[in-house]
Order: sequence, then structure tokens, then C-alpha cells
Amino acid sequence: MTLPLNECGKNDGVHFFTTGDGHRIAYRFDGPANGPVLVLANSIATTFHMWDGQIEELSNHFRVLRYDFRGHGASDAPIGTYSIDRMGRDVVELLDALHISKVHFLGLSLGGFVGQWLGIHVPERIDRLILVTTSSNLGPPETFDRQIAGVWKAENLSEIADTFLGNWFPPHMLETEGDVISSFRAMILSTNKQGRAGAYAAIRDSDMHRTIALINSPTLVIAGQYDKVTLPSHNELIAATVPNAKYVLLPTVHMPNIERQADFLKAVFEFLLLK
Repeated sequence: MTLPLNECGKNDGVHFFTTGDGHRIAYRFDGPANGPVLVLANSIATTFHMWDGQIEELSNHFRVLRYDFRGHGASDAPIGTYSIDRMGRDVVELLDALHISKVHFLGLSLGGFVGQWLGIHVPERIDRLILVTTSSNLGPPETFDRQIAGVWKAENLSEIADTFLGNWFPPHMLETEGDVISSFRAMILSTNKQGRAGAYAAIRDSDMHRTIALINSPTLVIAGQYDKVTLPSHNELIAATVPNAKYVLLPTVHMPNIERQADFLKAVFEFLLLK
């Protein structure tokens, strides 16, 4: 496809567009140019490479559009707090720049917060919505104030990476750190402090537990049975509040796309390819 006029360049399949508030967001496409578009949104402290293992199968059916949140990966890291509203508008502006009117959207963790915002505020842009190991309101603000303060004070990034990984994956995957865990560790270590702090603020200030009742897109909620970050009960609440949502519980921690890829993709394909 021809890149829009506001593209700033590309590198190894990565393209950039500039948001309305003047910041560059990185994105890339995989899959056939004429396929239905599926947008993937990541967890905090990762990049769009967290989906690398699923791209081959997903791109057999979809034109997959991945992007890096502001403050993450190759995207700019603007100073200050972020909001789910602004992060949702980043997606809308990306779709506008690419002249894409409607997409399927799959968001995991922080990406699920963005997906809920999109389903509430721009339902005309969302065909089917998949929310994975996420929440509509993740705990008291004081918890995130402490985490934000910790971001700026932290000196040992290895300990931070260990904490994230321990919350995301089961012990048996961490005991003998393979390529997948190493890649996630690298993503965590490379995440800009401003990006992490800004994203924590966005989660802190977001409460959609009532407004998600306005979502009218067909919705699938996938929870991790052993998730310590977004408990199954958080996902159950979303599924119970969003009209006619489907709920799937997988025996995983926080990253079902990695831990149980086959089961995860089966649930995704059954939902998205349903006639």
C-alpha cells in the first residue's frame, strides 16, 4: 500500500505516523494487503514484537496491524502523564492516517484498556473486539502512585524485569530462560522510564467498569486462570457487563498468547472467523 503523506519513514518493515499532538508512533503490517485488518495492542513494557510468535498464523487470515504505544518501542515518549483517552486516540488517528475505516481489535493487558475505550467511544471503527487478561479498573490509585515513583527511583532494572516476568509467566518457563523469555526481558529493559510511568498513570486514572456496558461490538474476553495482575474476576466482570460478550478461561498466567499459543489462537480464530 502507498504510505500516507504524514509518514516519517520506515525501517525493516516499521513505519511511522505523527499523532495530532505531534508525536511519532511506530507500526507495521503483516499479511495480505486485501485481508480484513486485525489490530494488535500490547502489554505495558513491551513492544509489538510480543506478538512475533503468532504473526505467521494470524497473517494467514488477516492484514495484521501492530503498533507501539507512545513511550514504548520505537514510538516517541512524550513527557508527562498519559491517558487511556489519548492512547485510544492514537489508534483512531493511526487508522485515519492509513484510511482504514473499521478493524478487528485485540488488546492484551494495557492493550485491553485501549480496546475497551475504543469500543465505548468509537464503536463504528470496531468490528469485533478481543480483550485479553485485562481490567476495566485496576485497583486503588495509590498503588500506581507508588509504582510511578518506583519507576523514577529504580536503579536495578534487572530486578524490575524479574518482577514483570514473574507476574507474566509460570515458574517452569522462568527456571530455564529460553529465547521467548529473553526477548521479553529485553523489551522490558529497553522500555523508556517515561513510557512506563506515563502508562501507569493512564491505568491509574482509568475506570470503565460502568461505561463498558455501552460496547456494542461482538466481544470476546480471554482470562488467565493463574493471572496475578488482572485476576480472572476482573475479566469475568467485563464479560458480564459487555452485552453478549463471550468468556474464555485458559490455564495460564498473564500471557496466554505465549504460554498456550495453540489454545489462544483457537479461541481467537473461532471468534473472528465466525460467520
